[in-house]
Amino acid sequence: MYSLLLALIYLAFISLGLPDSLLGSAWPSMYPELCVPVSYGGVVSMIIACGTVISSLNTNRVVTRFGTGLVTTISVLMTAIALFGFSFSRSFWMLCLWAIPYGLGAGAVDAALNNFVALNYASRHMNWLHCFWGFGASIGPYIMSYSLAVKNSWENGYVTVALIQITLTAVLFFSLPIWRKQEQTRKADQTGTSRHLSVAEALKIKGVKETIMSFVAYSGVETTTGLWASSYLVLHRGIDVEAAARWASLFFLGITIGRFLSGFVSDRLGDRNMIRIGMAVITVGLMAVVLPIQINVVPLVGLLMIGLGCAPIYPSIIHQTPANFGEENSQAIIGIQVASAYVGSTFMPPIFGLLTSLTTIAIFPAYLGLFLVLMLAVTERLNRLAAYPVCSQPLRELTDSYTPGK
Repeated sequence: MYSLLLALIYLAFISLGLPDSLLGSAWPSMYPELCVPVSYGGVVSMIIACGTVISSLNTNRVVTRFGTGLVTTISVLMTAIALFGFSFSRSFWMLCLWAIPYGLGAGAVDAALNNFVALNYASRHMNWLHCFWGFGASIGPYIMSYSLAVKNSWENGYVTVALIQITLTAVLFFSLPIWRKQEQTRKADQTGTSRHLSVAEALKIKGVKETIMSFVAYSGVETTTGLWASSYLVLHRGIDVEAAARWASLFFLGITIGRFLSGFVSDRLGDRNMIRIGMAVITVGLMAVVLPIQINVVPLVGLLMIGLGCAPIYPSIIHQTPANFGEENSQAIIGIQVASAYVGSTFMPPIFGLLTSLTTIAIFPAYLGLFLVLMLAVTERLNRLAAYPVCSQPLRELTDSYTPGK
């Protein structure tokens, strides 16, 4: 049963990644047909992000009532319906309308599955699962490009991914008894009292504000690098456009490969050390990017190293959440973490773009370095708080089952 559930979760993570890159791949073909400016793609992306944040923050409420399996099943179904809706949209307002269930479904399944894995599986599986998300996100553009090249239809790309989501929904539906049995077993083994925890209550727990800042900072590094690295290499370092584009794509490959490799050592090294190693590798990568050396391969390799360094950080922070804050609080806090990550990924790259319009794109390494320093400060403070856990009263009493983070 344990292995079957794990296989389903791996499939769900691939499915979670599949739609994430579709809009970016299809938008050059979509906006002329919808008769809107190219910039309107950002509006659709913002609506999806807002829906994701809202559903992430409310995941604890629905999971407490309905269970992880049912929430995941319904969330994947919502995403599938939304993708079908995208394929049928012939006006921009319809696209915006379907973006709402798209975001709501994605946020709920992300937060619910991350918590389930953090509670039930070893750290290596968290890294490998996020690696599989990257695999799904990399397949999405290929599906869309095939649809555009062969079918001359972006609609067909959305339909294809929607059918994959529908198939997964059916598999998840028939597996619901297994999910319920696993959660019942988990509840029977808990010595603490599990209850619904509101967002306001969760924010009162010491360390939650630090974990929020860590996810905003991490997302600032990852998404700003992904969006602006090519522009920095071309405009500031004078690297050829094609070479910069190829190596910028290797940043995402570095994240995927890094998470695969992290899975082999994370159980032995522990989540905290994996986070520290990741930040150290990012630091080395940033130094390579900023070094005033006329050898183009140096900043390009530095970009790849930033991706490798980013790889273990997100999964490791998520995985140590039950140990840091208690299993009974983990779903609420992981929902907040996922929401914080989406807030960071939504706002940090545009803020950098605004800053470059006021200054120069040469501030790219300094901008990333600022978030790296913030991430180091808040994660180390969180480690100290986890070593001496004191939660605000009367939120909860510490239980004998509490174990500090690894």
